[in-house]
Amino acid sequence: MSEQVRIDAVGRQGDGIASTPQGRVHVAYTLPGELVEIAREGDRGTLLHIIEPSAERIAQRCKHFGECGGCALEHWAAEPYLAWKRSLVAEALAREGVSAEVAQTMPAYGAGRIRAVFHSGRGAKKEAVGFAKRRSHEIVDLDECPVLAPLLEAALPLARQLAKILLSTGKPIDLHVTVAERGLDIDIRGPGKLPKPIESRVVSFAAEKKVLRISLHGEPLAQLMPPTHLIGSVRVTLPPAPFLQATAEGERVLAEKVMQAAEGAKFAADLFSGIGTFALRLASKMKVSAFDNHEPSIAALQAAAKSPGLKPVTASVRDLFRWPLVADELKKIDLVVLDPPRVGAEAQTRELAKSKVKKVAYVSCDADTFARDAKTLVDGGFKLVAVTPVDQFQYSPHIELVGVFKR
Repeated sequence: MSEQVRIDAVGRQGDGIASTPQGRVHVAYTLPGELVEIAREGDRGTLLHIIEPSAERIAQRCKHFGECGGCALEHWAAEPYLAWKRSLVAEALAREGVSAEVAQTMPAYGAGRIRAVFHSGRGAKKEAVGFAKRRSHEIVDLDECPVLAPLLEAALPLARQLAKILLSTGKPIDLHVTVAERGLDIDIRGPGKLPKPIESRVVSFAAEKKVLRISLHGEPLAQLMPPTHLIGSVRVTLPPAPFLQATAEGERVLAEKVMQAAEGAKFAADLFSGIGTFALRLASKMKVSAFDNHEPSIAALQAAAKSPGLKPVTASVRDLFRWPLVADELKKIDLVVLDPPRVGAEAQTRELAKSKVKKVAYVSCDADTFARDAKTLVDGGFKLVAVTPVDQFQYSPHIELVGVFKR
């Protein structure tokens, strides 16, 4: 049975929300003000028909939109969409009682996403290669994706050919594909140890298609040349399936904000440093100590830190969730850069609050955990002086941001 509802707002996951006598209902692919017909199941509604469309509704770019779960908001005009992303940050801070001026959202798409995980071997059509459907393990077989950088979008047929070889193992496959400087780097996840005949086919495939490197669970199987990534003026040899920012433009904007915050500092600590996205840029101006729990990333950073023209960089493997830097270790540090995963840096911010550090630049991909950690820092004597949302996850509910704290 269908019903009509009026959409009041877009929620934190990108779905339209309508208030009804039976409670709130979430409806994907709808916009504020729209009158829509839905089929309801509990607190979720399936969109059947748009009766009164919003003036903010625009034509979709991708033919897979509405089926593929990768994008939620391709139908929303840029200005209100970016304002909504800003509101996600402002509302998260308000929930924690943290006062700060939130800047306008900076779009940072550039040429598109430079890394993606393509899935295969799931659902009824196990040969499909692409992204999962919304709220499903079924895979949408992609032949285009406008949010990807051209080289990554062009890799879809390549991924399909590689998946076909690997699916003979009978196990689901994930292909972590990264755009490096001179081509593609692929890390295979899921199948476990490959039988020798399949491994040989993968090696031959890499040579034939001139893939820079193909790895299996982080262990190289075939390498044409080491994949590299330029950080500032420093060339970094990438470990398999490295963490990079989603877009090259996103990395540039985030780094620019961090470097602005670093003005005047002489000794920085880069925590959750990865391969040195910020550490290597900071090292052009100051001494840096970098820490991360991913050993291959730290090894890559250590090698890159030997490049000429850099101030001294030390890079250490350390689990900052279990063993955060404590106040005594931070005595000589006048700037801390944080770039944790979505869970945030709860333990580390507690220690920072106890320290004498004067300035923190916090790069976050989750507004809620950032707001939680911001409250810890503010309660510890810091002031949140600047917050800049950076949108490199186009059409998704995810938002990156940089927050600057000073004592």
